[in-house]
Amino acid sequence: MYKALIIDDEKPVRIAISKLGHWSYYHISPPEMTSNGLEALSAMREIHPDVVFVDMNMPVMDGSTFLEKASLEFPESQFIVVSGYDEFTYAQRAIRYGAIDYLLKPIEEEALNSAIEKALLRINPSETFGQDNTDSEHTSPEEIIAVIKDYIDSNYCTNIKITMFAEKYFFSIEYLTKLFKSKYGYSIYEYVLKLRMERAKELLMHEENKIIDISKRLGYTDNHYFSKAFRNYYGVSPSQFRKQYSEKSKP
Repeated sequence: MYKALIIDDEKPVRIAISKLGHWSYYHISPPEMTSNGLEALSAMREIHPDVVFVDMNMPVMDGSTFLEKASLEFPESQFIVVSGYDEFTYAQRAIRYGAIDYLLKPIEEEALNSAIEKALLRINPSETFGQDNTDSEHTSPEEIIAVIKDYIDSNYCTNIKITMFAEKYFFSIEYLTKLFKSKYGYSIYEYVLKLRMERAKELLMHEENKIIDISKRLGYTDNHYFSKAFRNYYGVSPSQFRKQYSEKSKP
């Protein structure tokens, strides 16, 4: 499944895009949403979206600044500008930073889905829409394990269950776990935990990130459970790690 991100400070616009897009037809998961460019950069590092809808006029970080930064950091993502301004300067900036389309508000369903299809065909020119491309009968176990790892790499902040893979590929949980550990050295759950904890360390190095927000971002509904998991993994609590890192960083 492809992934999408909608960035707009107007909630009605975010909702409109989410309702008008033919997500399942284009094999796209329900889109994630943020309200400004700064939040969106963090979200992109978590979910790595394939298609990004971005407003040009937003608080905190506007669309032009976001496109400049995001297009460099995520060159594979396809950016579609959604704007209420029919001005050449906005369109010029959007094109300069690689946007593939420029849609005007209010959003029209046909134009939106045409832009989505254009974006996906840039990613994969041979893509076909409206049908299930999964063909596990002709996919080797090694290829399936690689697909599962790719999925986890992009979705480790969600509630991942081995049963979802077992049901999709018609393998037992035990067999999938054995294959994954044999190839990557971790069980599926161990690998998810590894990614979460490594990302937690990165986020804790920035004091503006509150620990409770880091917990939520990494998929933990209980902050105490996150802190316990971090302590078990690294031997120190998140707050202790942050304090140690801060002290080491002082000149």
